[in-house]
Amino acid sequence: MKEDIKKAIETLNNGGIILYPTDTIWGLGCDATNKEAVQKIYEIKKRAESKSMLVLMENPNLLDRYIEEVPEVAWDLIEYADKPLTIIYDGAKNLASNLIADDGSIGIRISSEEFTQELIARFRKPIVSTSANISGEKAPSIFSEISEEIKESVDYIVEYRQNDNSKQKSSSIMKLGCGGEIQIIRE
Repeated sequence: MKEDIKKAIETLNNGGIILYPTDTIWGLGCDATNKEAVQKIYEIKKRAESKSMLVLMENPNLLDRYIEEVPEVAWDLIEYADKPLTIIYDGAKNLASNLIADDGSIGIRISSEEFTQELIARFRKPIVSTSANISGEKAPSIFSEISEEIKESVDYIVEYRQNDNSKQKSSSIMKLGCGGEIQIIRE
């Protein structure tokens, strides 16, 4: 796993795209602060830039670096979530501009998966996470479901968990307003 993380970090540092396992499904990732890398993912996925992507972080204590004002309720939601939870926050900052939605929001998930946590901690920046598929196609829950087109378009494919056939699901998604209003997007 350590060699895999080292190669993934080299790729991310060079503005490259990785194909990696997350705490949910397999994802395409890049440095969430690198506008050119984010653009590459939009192109790989053939996805409209108006459809924003989320970022993964390993530690909720870093949210203040990327969100203007974290609503108090977010801390409880993160702490007590019993499955992966992506929270859409208003007031995104210090991220690639083409990653932030037109309304200034960004989806962030705190990963609980061992590989992803160590990768992000060692990379020291959030990583984009979007399903490893062409936009509109079925999201792959295991490595063998990822198309050759996607595999050929990335700069590094993580070896960790490629043989894991346990089906994973996408995260729950909720949007938090600055006043703590909660809107469920996906359960």
